Amino acid sequence: MTKNELDLSEKELEFTSFSHQDALAIGNRIVQYAQENNVAVAVHIERNRVPVFTHLMDGTSEENYVWLFRKKRVVDHYSRSSAYIEERFIQSGASHAEHSLLPTAEYQAVGGSIPIRVKGVGVVGSVTVGGLTGELDHAYAVEGIRLFLNRR
Repeated sequence: MTKNELDLSEKELEFTSFSHQDALAIGNRIVQYAQENNVAVAVHIERNRVPVFTHLMDGTSEENYVWLFRKKRVVDHYSRSSAYIEERFIQSGASHAEHSLLPTAEYQAVGGSIPIRVKGVGVVGSVTVGGLTGELDHAYAVEGIRLFLNRR
Protein backbone atom coordinates (compact mmCIF):
# COMPACT_ATOMS: atom_id res chain seq x y z
CA MET A 1 0.00 0.00 0.00
CA THR A 2 1.10 3.55 -0.59
CA LYS A 3 1.63 6.04 2.21
CA ASN A 4 -1.56 7.87 1.15
CA GLU A 5 -3.60 4.64 1.18
CA LEU A 6 -2.25 3.78 4.61
CA ASP A 7 -3.06 7.28 5.84
CA LEU A 8 -6.66 7.02 4.60
CA SER A 9 -7.02 3.58 6.14
CA GLU A 10 -5.92 4.88 9.56
CA LYS A 11 -8.40 7.76 9.35
CA GLU A 12 -11.31 5.47 8.43
CA LEU A 13 -10.57 3.21 11.42
CA GLU A 14 -11.23 5.92 14.03
CA PHE A 15 -13.16 4.90 17.14
CA THR A 16 -15.72 6.96 19.08
CA SER A 17 -14.65 5.17 22.30
CA PHE A 18 -12.51 2.18 23.22
CA SER A 19 -12.86 -0.19 26.16
CA HIS A 20 -11.32 -3.43 27.37
CA GLN A 21 -14.46 -5.20 26.15
CA ASP A 22 -13.87 -3.70 22.70
CA ALA A 23 -10.31 -5.09 22.77
CA LEU A 24 -11.65 -8.55 23.57
CA ALA A 25 -14.17 -8.36 20.71
CA ILE A 26 -11.56 -7.14 18.21
CA GLY A 27 -8.99 -9.71 19.29
CA ASN A 28 -11.49 -12.54 19.07
CA ARG A 29 -12.64 -11.32 15.65
CA ILE A 30 -9.07 -11.30 14.31
CA VAL A 31 -8.51 -14.84 15.62
CA GLN A 32 -11.79 -15.98 14.07
CA TYR A 33 -10.87 -14.35 10.75
CA ALA A 34 -7.48 -16.12 10.80
CA GLN A 35 -9.17 -19.46 11.54
CA GLU A 36 -11.55 -18.91 8.62
CA ASN A 37 -8.50 -18.44 6.39
CA ASN A 38 -6.53 -21.36 7.86
CA VAL A 39 -3.63 -19.26 9.11
CA ALA A 40 -2.10 -18.84 12.55
CA VAL A 41 -1.52 -15.38 13.98
CA ALA A 42 -0.47 -13.80 17.22
CA VAL A 43 -2.59 -10.85 18.39
CA HIS A 44 -1.80 -8.21 21.00
CA ILE A 45 -4.00 -5.24 21.91
CA GLU A 46 -3.12 -2.48 24.34
CA ARG A 47 -5.06 0.41 25.85
CA ASN A 48 -2.95 3.19 27.36
CA ARG A 49 0.07 0.86 27.05
CA VAL A 50 -1.60 -1.77 29.24
CA PRO A 51 -2.11 -5.20 27.62
CA VAL A 52 -5.84 -5.97 27.41
CA PHE A 53 -5.76 -8.86 24.90
CA THR A 54 -3.03 -11.28 23.87
CA HIS A 55 -3.50 -14.57 22.07
CA LEU A 56 -1.09 -16.77 20.16
CA MET A 57 -2.84 -19.31 17.97
CA ASP A 58 -1.51 -22.84 17.64
CA GLY A 59 1.26 -22.67 15.07
CA THR A 60 2.76 -19.41 16.33
CA SER A 61 5.87 -19.15 18.47
CA GLU A 62 7.76 -17.09 20.99
CA GLU A 63 9.40 -15.27 18.08
CA ASN A 64 5.98 -14.07 16.91
CA TYR A 65 5.32 -12.82 20.44
CA VAL A 66 8.59 -10.84 20.45
CA TRP A 67 7.75 -9.30 17.05
CA LEU A 68 4.37 -8.07 18.34
CA PHE A 69 6.20 -5.77 20.73
CA ARG A 70 8.77 -4.61 18.18
CA LYS A 71 5.96 -3.46 15.90
CA LYS A 72 3.70 -1.98 18.59
CA ARG A 73 6.59 0.12 19.95
CA VAL A 74 6.70 1.82 16.53
CA VAL A 75 3.03 2.80 17.00
CA ASP A 76 3.78 3.95 20.56
CA HIS A 77 6.65 6.10 19.29
CA TYR A 78 5.11 7.63 16.15
CA SER A 79 1.32 7.32 16.77
CA ARG A 80 1.05 5.91 13.23
CA SER A 81 0.78 2.35 11.93
CA SER A 82 4.00 0.39 11.62
CA ALA A 83 3.23 -0.08 7.90
CA TYR A 84 2.85 3.68 7.42
CA ILE A 85 6.21 4.35 9.11
CA GLU A 86 7.86 1.61 7.03
CA GLU A 87 6.48 3.14 3.82
CA ARG A 88 7.41 6.69 4.88
CA PHE A 89 11.04 5.66 5.32
CA ILE A 90 11.08 3.70 2.05
CA GLN A 91 9.62 6.65 0.10
CA SER A 92 12.29 8.95 1.52
CA GLY A 93 15.00 6.56 0.32
CA ALA A 94 15.93 5.44 3.82
CA SER A 95 15.30 2.46 6.05
CA HIS A 96 13.82 2.65 9.52
CA ALA A 97 16.37 0.18 10.87
CA GLU A 98 19.32 2.28 9.70
CA HIS A 99 18.00 5.83 9.96
CA SER A 100 15.52 6.05 12.85
CA LEU A 101 18.15 5.89 15.61
CA LEU A 102 15.86 3.43 17.44
CA PRO A 103 17.28 0.02 18.45
CA THR A 104 16.16 -2.67 15.99
CA ALA A 105 15.92 -5.23 18.79
CA GLU A 106 13.02 -3.17 20.17
CA TYR A 107 11.57 -1.30 17.14
CA GLN A 108 10.69 -2.76 13.73
CA ALA A 109 8.77 -0.71 11.19
CA VAL A 110 7.08 -3.70 9.60
CA GLY A 111 3.35 -3.90 8.89
CA GLY A 112 1.07 -5.34 11.54
CA SER A 113 0.49 -2.73 14.24
CA ILE A 114 -2.22 -0.08 14.01
CA PRO A 115 -2.98 2.76 16.41
CA ILE A 116 -6.33 2.84 18.17
CA ARG A 117 -7.37 6.43 17.58
CA VAL A 118 -10.42 7.78 19.42
CA LYS A 119 -12.17 10.81 17.91
CA GLY A 120 -11.44 13.94 19.94
CA VAL A 121 -8.88 12.10 22.11
CA GLY A 122 -6.11 10.75 19.89
CA VAL A 123 -4.18 7.50 20.07
CA VAL A 124 -5.12 5.42 23.11
CA GLY A 125 -3.60 2.07 22.18
CA SER A 126 -2.71 -0.36 19.44
CA VAL A 127 -3.83 -3.53 17.70
CA THR A 128 -0.92 -5.70 16.59
CA VAL A 129 -0.89 -8.89 14.54
CA GLY A 130 2.13 -11.09 13.86
CA GLY A 131 2.94 -14.45 12.35
CA LEU A 132 2.47 -13.77 8.64
CA THR A 133 4.17 -11.27 6.34
CA GLY A 134 4.11 -7.62 7.39
CA GLU A 135 1.60 -6.88 4.64
CA LEU A 136 -0.73 -9.69 5.72
CA ASP A 137 -0.33 -8.87 9.41
CA HIS A 138 -1.40 -5.31 8.60
CA ALA A 139 -4.36 -6.57 6.55
CA TYR A 140 -5.56 -8.80 9.41
CA ALA A 141 -5.33 -5.97 11.95
CA VAL A 142 -7.23 -3.63 9.61
CA GLU A 143 -9.90 -6.22 8.86
CA GLY A 144 -10.41 -7.01 12.56
CA ILE A 145 -10.93 -3.35 13.41
CA ARG A 146 -13.09 -2.76 10.34
CA LEU A 147 -15.35 -5.72 11.15
CA PHE A 148 -15.69 -4.48 14.73
CA LEU A 149 -16.47 -0.87 13.77
CA ASN A 150 -19.02 -1.93 11.13
CA ARG A 151 -21.04 -3.94 13.66
CA ARG A 152 -21.32 -1.10 16.20
